[in-house]
Amino acid sequence: MARPAGPSVRLKLTLSYAGFLMVAGALLLATVWVFLLRYVPSQARFGPGPFSPTRGDLQAAFAPRAAQALAFLLVFGLVGGWFLAGRMLAPLARITEATRIAGTGSLSHRIRLEGPGDEFRELADAFDSMLARLEARVAEQQRFAANASHELRTPLAVTQTLLDVAREDPDTDHHELVKRLRAVNGRAIELTEALLLLSRADQRSFAREPLDLSLLAEEAVETLLPLAEARGTTLRVTGQPARVPGSPALLQQVTTNLVHNAIVHNLPQGGAVLVGTEVQGEEGLLTVESTGEPLAPGLVATLVEPFQRGTGRARSEHAGVGLGLAIVDSIVRAHDGSLVLAPRPGGGLCVTVRLPRIAQL
Repeated sequence: MARPAGPSVRLKLTLSYAGFLMVAGALLLATVWVFLLRYVPSQARFGPGPFSPTRGDLQAAFAPRAAQALAFLLVFGLVGGWFLAGRMLAPLARITEATRIAGTGSLSHRIRLEGPGDEFRELADAFDSMLARLEARVAEQQRFAANASHELRTPLAVTQTLLDVAREDPDTDHHELVKRLRAVNGRAIELTEALLLLSRADQRSFAREPLDLSLLAEEAVETLLPLAEARGTTLRVTGQPARVPGSPALLQQVTTNLVHNAIVHNLPQGGAVLVGTEVQGEEGLLTVESTGEPLAPGLVATLVEPFQRGTGRARSEHAGVGLGLAIVDSIVRAHDGSLVLAPRPGGGLCVTVRLPRIAQL
């Protein structure tokens, strides 16, 4: 929105400095008048002795000098105020320039204001921190968009290939074609639903109510027990009640995703998954530990990024679409919690969800 041009802050500060000096000078001269000149007699005294000036004589001599002093203070206040205001507002000019540069889409610019810690330095540091977060967020969204486009294009390309092959080969088994198309379409639907869930969690468009993490863990284990048995994985749940505020559906999705990942990305046979809940201070904890191949700490740090998969995580029947931990991380952050991933010493992964708990009355 266009606004009418007005006086600059530098001009306002300059006039303020000059006005302050003028007022201070006028008060000083008034003090001289009140406490000195008022005691001088207004009539000349005749008699022996030296000449004694009257009040009128002193006024005639004092008034021009007072006017000259006020004029000097005015000029000094304007010149000095303009210089001081420029020095004071120089950091603000750098911040404004950085804002304009960021407005053009360049988020890599930083102010890096030197000097001691004052209000301008705090503002510049806060602005630099905001730009760093925005740059990281934009880069993350760009990677997400590129990966999502690639993942969504894959089932469409497979579908196109299957249809082209069926058109060129009149002897194609239509039953097998429909089966494969259904599988590819199901994967595309699964990916789309995961993207919608991720968007919903980022927007925090959900209602919160009290719930118990231990009950969510038990329900997830009961639901995924057949999958664990089919893969030869031992599944156990332990812990204590941990009441937290949140969305039951979203936090159930968190628990189910973590347990599902722990089962699928485990040892081929003889693996184990331990699900536990506990209370630590003002937080409720959900922990999912799983056996598996050794994971490098650098690799573990990237697993929460969308479409990232660990070493050896092949696309099997239950491999998912690469958004499991990204969805978990987004939902946990939307609940003001944190997600911690750490490799286990003997191989596998330990995932801990920390959520603010409901205080006991």
